[in-house]
Amino acid sequence: MRRSLAFLAAGLLVGAFALPASAADGDQGFTIKDSRIAESSGLAASRQHPGIYWTHNDSGDGPYIYAVDSATGKTVARVTLSGVGSPRDVEAISIGPGNQIYVGDIGDNLDGSWPYVWIYKLPEPKVLKDQTVRATQYVVKYSDGARNAESLAVNPKTGRVYIVDKKENGGHLFEGPAQLSASGSNIFKPIAKVDLWATDAAFSPDGEQLAVRGYFGGILYDFDGGALKRKQQLDVPIQGQGESITYSADGTKLMYGTEGADSSVEAKDAPGAKAASKSPSTGGGSASGTDGSSGLSGNVKVGAVAVAAAVLALFGLTRLRRRR
Repeated sequence: MRRSLAFLAAGLLVGAFALPASAADGDQGFTIKDSRIAESSGLAASRQHPGIYWTHNDSGDGPYIYAVDSATGKTVARVTLSGVGSPRDVEAISIGPGNQIYVGDIGDNLDGSWPYVWIYKLPEPKVLKDQTVRATQYVVKYSDGARNAESLAVNPKTGRVYIVDKKENGGHLFEGPAQLSASGSNIFKPIAKVDLWATDAAFSPDGEQLAVRGYFGGILYDFDGGALKRKQQLDVPIQGQGESITYSADGTKLMYGTEGADSSVEAKDAPGAKAASKSPSTGGGSASGTDGSSGLSGNVKVGAVAVAAAVLALFGLTRLRRRR
């Protein structure tokens, strides 16, 4: 009995202080271990599923997105998009308000060969498993002519979609309509210069900053309603072909991805980061704060310590009585 009580107390204490294998681990970086993902070209942190990052291949794969568990690097779901036809050059992924996933089929390697490109929107599945989800397809055109782009970011507060075109000498931030329309074309207009050969962009969870990366560097902008104000250089890691960027769900890290088999996702502290606290339905919350897991884990720890203390006290009393 005494040995059982001691083991129980020890187990409770270990469980109380052990960190869960979730965003706390994966937000330090991870390696994508799915052989099907050889050209990871976009990255988005799930707020509905802590520690999960959505990604996709570049051209030549199909209408698929993959949910990767950052704690293990393994794919936990492949989602097939229905109702969108055959993608041409998928380059970006972002999550907006209400856990809506936006996929940017916006690449154009000939820099103007397509008169229009596409954005696909689908609800993020509540259960992570291989499945087919119907998506809405939006036609996108630029007010000043066709172009290549690899960066798509959805404002987590307003749901407005933005694209940064890919120009070696710097491009522009293009703003879409306040609401995308599934009928007709959605015209994106340039509203600010971006001093980078951009390969991806991401909003901070509070929507106040826009991080833009390229192959050889990155820039953090204050968003200011689209009137970009350059804030600082980003500490972009050296990668073989740096293609993607996203904030961690709590906004404390910037996650940088690259193409290639067994590609790594590297984490860097987000400048001036402050953890988000609102619910994921607003598009600006941390995963830990939205489903109560952070508070719950804290309560569980306190409870476990209390129970362990009680068990140890009982263990001591039992030994004292036996001595008498």
